[in-house]
Amino acid sequence: MRRALSLAARGIGQVSPGPLVGCVIVSSDSEVVGEGFYIYQEVKHAETIALEQAGAKSKGATAYVTLEPHAHEGRTPPCTEALIKAGIARVVAPIEDPNPLVSGKGFARLREAGVKVQTGLLEPEAARQNEAYIHSMKRARPFVHLKLASSLDGKIATRKGDSRWITGEESRARVHELRHKYDAILVGAGTASADNPLLTDRSGKARRRALVRVVLDAELTLSPSSHLAATAKEFPLLIFTSESASESQSIVLEKLGAEVFRDAGGGRNLERVLQELGRRSIQSVLVEGGANVAGAFLDAGLVDKVSFFVAPIIIGGRDAPTAIKGTGAEKIADAIKLQDVEIRERGRDVEITGYPLRDEG
Repeated sequence: MRRALSLAARGIGQVSPGPLVGCVIVSSDSEVVGEGFYIYQEVKHAETIALEQAGAKSKGATAYVTLEPHAHEGRTPPCTEALIKAGIARVVAPIEDPNPLVSGKGFARLREAGVKVQTGLLEPEAARQNEAYIHSMKRARPFVHLKLASSLDGKIATRKGDSRWITGEESRARVHELRHKYDAILVGAGTASADNPLLTDRSGKARRRALVRVVLDAELTLSPSSHLAATAKEFPLLIFTSESASESQSIVLEKLGAEVFRDAGGGRNLERVLQELGRRSIQSVLVEGGANVAGAFLDAGLVDKVSFFVAPIIIGGRDAPTAIKGTGAEKIADAIKLQDVEIRERGRDVEITGYPLRDEG
C-alpha cells in the first residue's frame, strides 16, 4: 500500500478535478506483477494500467488501490468490472471515494462478485494524500491552504514596506512545490500592488492545467502594467471586483487577457468567491496573502490548512505589518488551534504546517 501511495503521488498536478490513485497488483505467490497510477490526460485508471501489466498473473492476485475503485461508467469503463474480469481475488483499499457516483458502490460491486474487500489499511495517509479531492467532494467548495512567510516576530515587511526576501531560497523552492499541487493561487489587491508578483508555478514539474491566479480587487485597482496583467494571456488571471468598479479599467484588463468577475460582494464575500471557483472545477486554492485577506479567510472559518514559513530574523517596529489582520480572537481560549502539526527545517527557516481544529458539531 505504501508503494501504491507513492505511485499515486506521481499524478500530483495532473489529476484535478479527479483524485490521486495508485495501484499495485501482487500475485498469489507474493510477486509484484503490475503497477499503475492515474493521470487525467491519459484517461486510463491506475487499476487498468496495473492489470494490463499483470496480464494472466492477475488471476487470484491482490490489488492494492489507494482509493475505492469506481463502479460507474464515466470517462472510462468501471474499474470494478476490469478487476472482476481479470480474476482479482482480493482488493485492499484504505478509503471510500466520497464522490456520490462511487461512494460505497465500488466496494459493494466487488463483494457481490465474490471479491474479498479489505479497507482501512494506511487510511490516514491515503486521506491526507487526497485531502483536496475529498474536501471538495464533501463540502462542494475548494480546499483552502493559507501560506504565509514571516519574521520571528510575525512581520511580513518592514515599516517601509520592504519584504524581499524574508525567507531563504529553500523556503521559496518549497512554496513552488506547494503551488504545483494547487489549482489556483489567491491574493488581495494590496499584495498585488505592493509586491507586483507573477504568482506562477515555477517548480518545473508537469501540470495538467495552468495555475489560475486569483485577485480580490473590489475597486479594480490592478495596474495594466503589473506582472499579473501583462501575462494574463499566458497564465489565467481571474479578478473578483464590485459591480460599481470602473468599466473602462475592466475593458483594459480584459483586453490583456484577464477575466473580470463582478458581483455585489466585490470579492469580499469569500463564500461566494469559493463557490465560483468550485463552479470552475477548481479543487484547491493556495492563499498567499496579504494580511487582510489572510485575516478575512480565518475570521470566516474558511481555512482548511495553514503553512507558516518563519525566518530567524527580527524586523521590529510598531508600524511594520504583521502576517494576519482581520478581527481575530478576543480571548486566547478563542484562538485558532492547529492539529496534526508538522515542523520541518527549510534551510535556516522553519516550516510549520497544521490544520485548524474545528467543532464539526
